[in-house]
Amino acid sequence: MEENTKKKPIDFTAITRKLLQHKKKFFIVLPATLIITYVLTLFVPRYYSCGVSLAPETSTSSLSGSLGSLASSFGLGGSLAKMNSEDAIFAEIYPDVIGSYDFIAQLMTVEVETMDGKVKTNYYTYLRDHQKDAWWNILLDKTKRLFTSAPPADNYSGEEKIDVFNLTKLQNEIFMGVRGKIECSVDKKTNIVSIVVKDQDPLVCATMAKATCENLQKFIIDYRTNKTRIDYEYYKKLCEESKVQYDEACKAYAAVADANQNVILASYKTKLESLENEMQLKYNAYMAMNTQMQAAAAKLQEATPAFTMIETASVPVKPAGPKRMFISIGMMMLAFFILSARVLLKGEQ
Repeated sequence: MEENTKKKPIDFTAITRKLLQHKKKFFIVLPATLIITYVLTLFVPRYYSCGVSLAPETSTSSLSGSLGSLASSFGLGGSLAKMNSEDAIFAEIYPDVIGSYDFIAQLMTVEVETMDGKVKTNYYTYLRDHQKDAWWNILLDKTKRLFTSAPPADNYSGEEKIDVFNLTKLQNEIFMGVRGKIECSVDKKTNIVSIVVKDQDPLVCATMAKATCENLQKFIIDYRTNKTRIDYEYYKKLCEESKVQYDEACKAYAAVADANQNVILASYKTKLESLENEMQLKYNAYMAMNTQMQAAAAKLQEATPAFTMIETASVPVKPAGPKRMFISIGMMMLAFFILSARVLLKGEQ
């Protein structure tokens, strides 16, 4: 009874013999699969990839050496940094920032130029009018046209206004496509931000990778310095107003002094002293506001984060995909397993 319940070993020799009996099928199916798959991938437009990475300065209080090292080794450096930071925006949500429609809308105005120099326009127009579609998308589009009599209502050309609050169907599709073209990731241990941009043109790919990195830096700077920048502008305005008031007081004092040089009346002296005291008060107020403005400027500079570029944008030389031969070989292997299973199962019946 125990012998019957034991599993029989797999006889690879018998399996091989069985497959060799149908070798003609394999010689037909496998090369055909390889050729057909490769030909189909020829109609899929190639794309390039450009990556940049930077390390933004954090506005966190420094952790103790042993605790900080221990936290980093377990990937908890970012979590402890959050606990010691007053920022509401951390490196972990930079991918969400880049994927937001407001951020993408800023990228749409970036001027791009293709490698061959034939296209020079903004990024939105380039995506709308100068993108190659895969063969299945072209086939689906032609199929839809057979059942629709009129072209899409939002198929614009030329300059086009983009309202993030009320995007058209075409604009929304382009924005969603940009989300798929731009990838952002953050290393939790080192807080290094990596940005990868894909595009069908190498020069456009590098241009948009650089623009994305610059816009992210600008966003971080604007957020980190928002409060101090408002304070600086406020004190600057007060300083300018106090300077105008001081200049007016100086003019009034000089006018009275010049017009009454030989007068020794007590009333004149009293008026002159009053104007001098007022001028001194205006001067003190101006100096106080100027001191506040200088302090606010120093605080603004201190709050402005610095960025260390780990990898800058560079025009890619070779396309990143699609890997036509890799896909073709993969499909051929899949066809081999499917055909082998069919032959073996058919032989057992």
